Amino acid sequence: MILNVAAYHFTPIDDPQALATALRERAQADGLHGTVLVAGEGLNLFLAGADAALNGFLDALRADARFADLIVKFSRSAHMPFARLKVKVKPEIISFRRDDASPLSGRAPTVTPQVLARWLDQGVDDAGKPVVMLDTRNREEIGYGTFADALTLPIDNFTELPQALEPHREGLRDATVVSFCTGGIRCEKAALWMQAEGMSNVLQLDGGILGYFEQVGGRHYEGRCFVFDERVALDPDLEPLFDRPLPDRSLMERPPLDDAA
Repeated sequence: MILNVAAYHFTPIDDPQALATALRERAQADGLHGTVLVAGEGLNLFLAGADAALNGFLDALRADARFADLIVKFSRSAHMPFARLKVKVKPEIISFRRDDASPLSGRAPTVTPQVLARWLDQGVDDAGKPVVMLDTRNREEIGYGTFADALTLPIDNFTELPQALEPHREGLRDATVVSFCTGGIRCEKAALWMQAEGMSNVLQLDGGILGYFEQVGGRHYEGRCFVFDERVALDPDLEPLFDRPLPDRSLMERPPLDDAA
């Protein structure tokens, strides 16, 4: 079985190119495949390989004080879901292009999967306010599954979210809004931006959908969670939609990874 990991971490990186080079060399030496994005704001990675090699890579990464608190989401597949290793330096580890959405200045408030599941069970949060789930992913991802009755937006790229959300803002005023995405990175930036825009009633789902699947399962979630590799989507048991040898075609048919997580 192949071990798959998804992780991101916001932290200042003075020399993204130097870090990218070091990570590429280590990942290549370990025989890992996948994508690593490095920016001045942090790191975003999706990798797959043998247990010992991948855990060794993560141990070495956490030995760097900047990534000591890196939280990783794990899953398994029978086959390698990535055709090759790609390590890139980007302006952002997830493109949003909003100066008021930087997690380097502090995170938005979070809600844990367990607490969120309880709120959804009872229909309101602990203060009695209705809970609105806000999907910050694009329409292709949403097509594979989302939370029941979630507010979804007709966007193809994360940068389109502010404009798409504008018509809904007034209707969200009296609710507790929980932003969510695949692994946490987009909903973290979205929640920060919404707070900066005066929406003080916004939380982010800690760990995203994949973290929710790990800790809660599929309660209140309908369908699968799209992932950015050849498995295509995972069910609440983290089982892939497809688990087979890679076909002889380009992975560029998938959405770009810098819109992932």
